[in-house]
Amino acid sequence: MNFSEPFIRRPVMTTVLTVSAILFGIVSYFRLAVNDLPAVDYPVIQVQADYPGASPETVANNIATPLERQFMQINGLELVTSKSTQGHTSLTLQFVLSKSIDAAATDVQTAISQATGSLPVDLPSPPTFSKTNPNDQPIMYIALTSDSVTRGQLYDYGSTQIGQRISILPGVSRVSVFGTKSAIRIKADPSALWARGISIDDLAGAIKNGTSYLGAGQFDSENGTTLLRPQGQLDSASGYSNLIVGSNNGAPVYLRDVAQVQQSVQDERLNMRFWARGYPVPGATVLAASSTRCTMFRSLWQSHLCWSCWSFLYFSAVPPIR
Repeated sequence: MNFSEPFIRRPVMTTVLTVSAILFGIVSYFRLAVNDLPAVDYPVIQVQADYPGASPETVANNIATPLERQFMQINGLELVTSKSTQGHTSLTLQFVLSKSIDAAATDVQTAISQATGSLPVDLPSPPTFSKTNPNDQPIMYIALTSDSVTRGQLYDYGSTQIGQRISILPGVSRVSVFGTKSAIRIKADPSALWARGISIDDLAGAIKNGTSYLGAGQFDSENGTTLLRPQGQLDSASGYSNLIVGSNNGAPVYLRDVAQVQQSVQDERLNMRFWARGYPVPGATVLAASSTRCTMFRSLWQSHLCWSCWSFLYFSAVPPIR
């Protein structure tokens, strides 16, 4: 006796089972859920790199192109798109659905390490990458403003305090902070440099060497060991102003003699303004949070605001809790 013998001896039962299976399949087919825009988690990784002062063509040729050549060697890579602007480049890598996002991240990290030798030597920091999902959209925009702190300090506070605390909440996939970082801007005077016989390259080299943080060794004695910690890293505009960048007829030339040093931001052209009724301060730093599900975190950011900062929720896609 084999498996097909009962079906051959009982043709009526075989016919009923066959018709039942066909009817069940037809009913199940019409009951299948159909979504025009299904939520698919694509393995997507975004790579970013900053090269301050470089033109879009320079960024594309010296940073984006070497990275693309290394990324094209990754197995399972389906699409690479890059966008280069002044001083910044962004590359989006989309992999096949069968590739794990963790495996893709490991391959991208390896490719970035291999491309380091082809990148400019004066690149401030190596390229960074993050796991993203193109289906994730910001569900909430929060504006931070203040009448006492600078734009750079407000951005630093929003990225290091508010943004990090929101990003650890369950359901929040990513927090983006829009604004500009604090920075010390040095605006050289070509006439003053020419009069003292100092070139732009000499000035840049003197600033770089004067702000390095190097080990100075240690003092050993019978009573113990003392570690030398020189304060070589300058962190204020006044410290940079007193930096010696050269000499002229035996007299030291300070940075304040050939340049204007001021506490400012990295990008002075970026100016974000936000106005709310009853608050005269127009400046703002904006945080955008994207979430995989609706998560209310209003009480969190309000509890960690500094005494001179105000927050405004001017967009929210989170449905109210009833």
